[in-house]
Amino acid sequence: MGDGTERLPVVYTDKAQCRDCYRCVRVCPVKAIRMQGGQASVDPGRCIVCGTCIRECPQGAKRYRSDLARAQALVAGDRPVAVSVAPSFASVYTPWEQRRLATALRLLGFAHVAETAVGAFYVAQATAEYCRARPGQSHIGTACPAVVSYVERHESELADRLVPVVSPMVAHGRLIREKLGADTPVVFVGPCVAKKAEADRPENNAVVDCVLTFTELAEWLQAAGVSLAACEESGFDDEPLGHARLFPLEGGCLRTACIKADGLSAEVVAVSGVDEVRDLLSALREGDRPLIVEPLFCAMGCVNGPAVSSALPVFRRRAAVLGYGALPGAPAAPAARELPGLTTTFSPSAPACEPVSEDQIRAALEATGKFSDEDELNCGACGYASCRDKAIAVVQGMAEPEMCIPYMRRLAEQRTDRIIETSPNGIVILDEDLAIVTMNPAFRRLFMCTDAVCGRPISYLMDPAGFERVASGQESVVNTVVSHERYGLVCRHILYALPEDRQYVGIFVNITSGETARRKLGELRARTLMQAQELLEHQIGMAQEIARYLGESAARGEQLVENLMSLAGDQADQLEGPAGEQE
Repeated sequence: MGDGTERLPVVYTDKAQCRDCYRCVRVCPVKAIRMQGGQASVDPGRCIVCGTCIRECPQGAKRYRSDLARAQALVAGDRPVAVSVAPSFASVYTPWEQRRLATALRLLGFAHVAETAVGAFYVAQATAEYCRARPGQSHIGTACPAVVSYVERHESELADRLVPVVSPMVAHGRLIREKLGADTPVVFVGPCVAKKAEADRPENNAVVDCVLTFTELAEWLQAAGVSLAACEESGFDDEPLGHARLFPLEGGCLRTACIKADGLSAEVVAVSGVDEVRDLLSALREGDRPLIVEPLFCAMGCVNGPAVSSALPVFRRRAAVLGYGALPGAPAAPAARELPGLTTTFSPSAPACEPVSEDQIRAALEATGKFSDEDELNCGACGYASCRDKAIAVVQGMAEPEMCIPYMRRLAEQRTDRIIETSPNGIVILDEDLAIVTMNPAFRRLFMCTDAVCGRPISYLMDPAGFERVASGQESVVNTVVSHERYGLVCRHILYALPEDRQYVGIFVNITSGETARRKLGELRARTLMQAQELLEHQIGMAQEIARYLGESAARGEQLVENLMSLAGDQADQLEGPAGEQE
């Protein structure tokens, strides 16, 4: 990138959005997804930055690094900045928008606006020259950075077949710097996430400073308030030569290089899509015949890149690029000019992996209940093609045993069975005729029976009325308390149907001790109430008796007082009589 600053991984996981669905594991062509604790992360050592996981993640948890702020900072700097626009822009913008895009880019602040196809033409010429000089061997085109990374890391034995020519992005970056000055910042805009990783490669330092996707460009235009409808028409500062505008499509490089590629040639093949690329590389390993191969990792080519911000069907996008590439006025291909810096080197860099022994694989398989070949279903639900591949990934720390869906289902069923077997509540299952199918140990203890009653009607053990109400559809769930005097039990019955299985379930909760306690408490309350009534009546009687005694005592006291007062009056009269006479 030229400034030597550390870069974040191009592809990463937003853990808040990751939902443990294994979709990214399934679609990743190189199995670069590491699962830990149910969270998916990208292993940079294995990742080829093809963007497949970004396109396919249903939750949007896989994302690519945004370099928009860096591009904006470059434009805001003191030096004039050039922008290189990938020819697949014709699949994103309508014809009238295509004629205004250059103006919009200038409004964003770019001083030089040109098509990457300018560099693509010279890449095609250099590729053709290299292949023609070596007719006895196979050659793999290197315009697609995802293919280059795939070969280097996962098909390293074919690394020497890679044509040592830079991509159109790098070629155009060097052309721009040759024309405008070595210190001219260059921003590339295209549909490809892998271009970000390509620009990060050490050999591409001081070539391309920043890579934006068409999606990031759309965000920038919106944030800057630049509307294509309000822009005037203008052209790019440089026009590509030949058929270079067809580079985003299958066979575009071969067509530009004037190499026979009509789809019927046995020596020249153009393919797109990971499966076709993989098959073709397999054929190269077998070495049937020398081939010139132009591979594009995205199906249908760059018009189907993971960052193409277009809702159009891919075939309409392809037609748009064909229409743009056939515009009148494109000059015929001249002889290749001498250009410095079109060659490069590629080297195998297979991810470091600890060797995995057969014993380790067998132990990983047995950890998920796979003890024989028949146990290996190879269902692919975990994201790996076979149980053995997944076991190897577990040993390497890329996968978890819990990713095996059949194993987790069996484990869940076993846990369910264990819960039923150890439940303190009695559980019985009846068939459609209300005959006993199975029961748990608690039910056998409660109703004093053995498995010998299986097959007999439930009426053999209890009144079937509750089950009959459920079976007849009168009630969907019966929840009631029933006394089973025969067994000395009081149970809460919870009865319901399993319509799909045509069975009925009964759960019996022993509440006998609780009912006994409640009965004793009721009796105690009754006795207490009776004793309280007796005490109250006794107290009322005593009060009445006391009142009677108090009444009699008060009457007698009143009589006594009256007598005393009368006696006192008589004595006073006697004393006053003699005194009056003396006077």
